Amino acid sequence: MKAMVGYCLFALSTIVPAILFPDNYYVTVVGVTICTNIVLAVSLNLLMGYAGQISLGHAAFFGLGAYSSAVLTVKYGIEPWIAMIAGAFMVAVISYILSRPILKLKGHYLAMATLGLGIIVHIFFVQADQLTGGPDGMSGLPVLTIFGIPIDNDIKWYWTFAIFMLLSVLFSLNIARSRSGRALAAVHGSEIAAQMLGVDTAKVKSHIFVFSAVLACITGSLFAHQQDFVSPESFGFFFSIELVTMVVLGGLGSTYGAVVGAIILSLLPELLIVFEDFEVLIFGAILMTIMIFLPQGLFVAMEQAFHNFMNRREQGAANATS
Repeated sequence: MKAMVGYCLFALSTIVPAILFPDNYYVTVVGVTICTNIVLAVSLNLLMGYAGQISLGHAAFFGLGAYSSAVLTVKYGIEPWIAMIAGAFMVAVISYILSRPILKLKGHYLAMATLGLGIIVHIFFVQADQLTGGPDGMSGLPVLTIFGIPIDNDIKWYWTFAIFMLLSVLFSLNIARSRSGRALAAVHGSEIAAQMLGVDTAKVKSHIFVFSAVLACITGSLFAHQQDFVSPESFGFFFSIELVTMVVLGGLGSTYGAVVGAIILSLLPELLIVFEDFEVLIFGAILMTIMIFLPQGLFVAMEQAFHNFMNRREQGAANATS
């Protein structure tokens, strides 16, 4: 019940600004960026926070979704929704094939493997210039339509991303409370113990890896149509690190933690625009500070502090009445 109340409040905080301020820059433009990053952070949190499998190449699947839609629609004239489905299917197959060997690795070996995957995909975007446009990227994507309505202005794009984001968050919350979520938590705690309890750890990790990748892919397809332009710079190593920072900042294993981390790091470039040349240093300092002083994450720490405060208040009230 508390979870649904929290979700309803979160949904209202997403919907109300678009109704009250439909022409506001921070709602329609920055809001789309926030929604995009929330979906990516939530999908990465499924893999890192729930299953405990680190990934430094999540931006690769985001980029594959963007480029699959761009290439199929611009170069081959395929309808946007068919191109999006084809891209999601391609990423599902690729991620499933890669998941078994990659997820056998542990710790820094797994981190290096996913880092290598991200670098390989980025190099492909740059070098396959006849297909992807190379470093210059691609433009001229057709307008996306939903139920015959063209998504051709900022406020329509905000609603599109907001609805997709809310569905992604809801799905993530449901996974956490489901049997699959308990299996992921068992894998995160101890794979050996999970196997002794009858959990097929390889299958569980593979499925969440595929789902996380497909969710990032679909987000990339929407991003490509919204921007009407794709280039390798948007899907590089630094963006993968930024996504990891979002998840760690909010709190690993918490869906709302990933949401809070995505919001903070989406707004930081707007708030600290004068320090644009030091963006990498700022992100690094934030990650280091959180890991040292709040290793459980900002949102999780605040949530624990609130629960502790309420418990002390209830105990004080009980002592006063007795």
